[in-house]
Amino acid sequence: MLLEREKLGSTGVGEGVAIPHGKLPGVSGLLAAFGRSSKGIDFDAIDKRPAQLFFVLFAPENSAGIHLKALARISRLFKSAQFRKAILEAPDRNAVYRLIADEDAKY
Repeated sequence: MLLEREKLGSTGVGEGVAIPHGKLPGVSGLLAAFGRSSKGIDFDAIDKRPAQLFFVLFAPENSAGIHLKALARISRLFKSAQFRKAILEAPDRNAVYRLIADEDAKY
């Protein structure tokens, strides 16, 4: 499903961030996962830079609102260069989680 979505256009939003997403049958609510790559992965992003920070979203087939709100929220979180740098330098997953939770609480 994610590969099919990428064929429609890259979900690499630039600045080293990608938000692969799509609607998945059988999912009852929004599912999300986060990952990072120190080397980066070519994601055919708008700015042609490799993506290092990934938020993957799966939404129920019949949902539009929650899906779009989540995409907007993630985009807003990762606009800050300082925040992206902190995520890349975080020593472990607990630190990454705390950074994301703290930043999200600001909104």
